[in-house]
Amino acid sequence: MTTRGVLYVHSAPRALCPHVEWAIAGVLGTRVNLDWIRQPAAPGTWRSEFSWQGRPGTASKLASALRGWHLLRFEVTAEPCATAEGERYSCTPDLGIFHAVTGIHGDILIPEDRLRAALTRSQREETDLEAEIAKLLGKPWDDELEPFRYAGEGAPVRWLHQVV
Repeated sequence: MTTRGVLYVHSAPRALCPHVEWAIAGVLGTRVNLDWIRQPAAPGTWRSEFSWQGRPGTASKLASALRGWHLLRFEVTAEPCATAEGERYSCTPDLGIFHAVTGIHGDILIPEDRLRAALTRSQREETDLEAEIAKLLGKPWDDELEPFRYAGEGAPVRWLHQVV
């Protein structure tokens, strides 16, 4: 069984770019050459995206291979397949890594025990429920990555041909 996904490298210093390619190649077991373009949101950094196909769990392996570099911003997605839910990983230097399970339509699926724990913390007045839910949905990561997601000059554009 295989799944498909996309790795978005939102920003990487130039010196880190070949190391990112080597890390991806190590996970996929094949040579990888990314097309790097300048990242206008962070001058001096580069961006790229890479569509991949592999076994379920590949997104996790890619995220693990890349998470150790402090200056790297990236996201990895995996589509759901017959044997696994979809996944989304987001990583920023300031926030670290975020992981979410996604359903067939891309919605984040939050386990009920995590929701109950967030509710309990808010009832004890340890935290705010709205902030807890935002964190469970990855909002802090989305807020930080949003300026890096916009396609700059020369960035590839992915046209969607099928609506679910």
